[in-house]
Amino acid sequence: MAKNDFYLLYRGLLLPNIAHTEDSLKFLESFQMRDDDVIVITYPKSGTTWMQEIIPLLLNGGDFTPVLTIPNWDRMPWLEESRAAGLIDKLSAPRTFVSHMPYYLMPSSLFSSKAKGHVFFFHFEVIYVSRNPKDVMVSSFHFHHMAGFLHDPGTFEEFADQFLAGNVIFGKWTDHVKSWRNTDLGDRILYITYEEMIQQDLHGALERMLVFLGKSLSKDALRRITEHCQFKSMKQNNMSNYSLVPETVMDTTKSMFLRKGIAGDWKNYFSPELEAKFNKTISEELNGTDITFLWDEEHKRKPTI
Repeated sequence: MAKNDFYLLYRGLLLPNIAHTEDSLKFLESFQMRDDDVIVITYPKSGTTWMQEIIPLLLNGGDFTPVLTIPNWDRMPWLEESRAAGLIDKLSAPRTFVSHMPYYLMPSSLFSSKAKGHVFFFHFEVIYVSRNPKDVMVSSFHFHHMAGFLHDPGTFEEFADQFLAGNVIFGKWTDHVKSWRNTDLGDRILYITYEEMIQQDLHGALERMLVFLGKSLSKDALRRITEHCQFKSMKQNNMSNYSLVPETVMDTTKSMFLRKGIAGDWKNYFSPELEAKFNKTISEELNGTDITFLWDEEHKRKPTI
């Protein structure tokens, strides 16, 4: 099967046709945000499943029932996918969603609107999660091997070229990151990184999210959520580990969906030459922006050839 047979081309982006249709994208375009909606934005393989575990627990007072009884794709659906239209009316407030879309392809209701000379802003919350693009690429490479609805990635070096060129689902990582910076959302958007949660302080990151969402929890409830949202715990949750998906769709004999859950796995795959090429491309494409990340400091301390 040719590569293009796997995808729907939508405004320059490749989207897996197993989950996206013309109708689902029309639904996205016309979707009406509510004031209490919460939407998490990620580039693929940047911690989406993790946030689908975290956000419901923070919003419902630490009740574990939803995350242990409802598949993550139902409890916090993707707005752009074909299943969204049939799920939206079943969600209780505050409604929670995820999306891989760049900022400029979000529904118009996400943006401010004008009426009678005044500007009105919606009060929903957006959380943007980013991850070291080298780890994103490694995770995506393995995902392509196990996902029957994605094209064969070829060699690791070949896939790196596709990734850097944006010839992968949802386009270039740098384009996605840049689109969600300097938005008109003001204090309605929270930026957080995968590395903050996995390397530094998950408990502290959850506290930041709680404050942003205007919620509070007891110390004991937050401790239990922190423990549950560790990678090893999530990997055992059948509602989150994608074990419910048929092997013809996701072949876990080739790779587990929840594979390692670490930061820095890219070091096991990148040659010095590929690392230098990758860093150069990403740096050039982010040049002129004020976007910096935790992993940039590591790169400065340990220059590549």
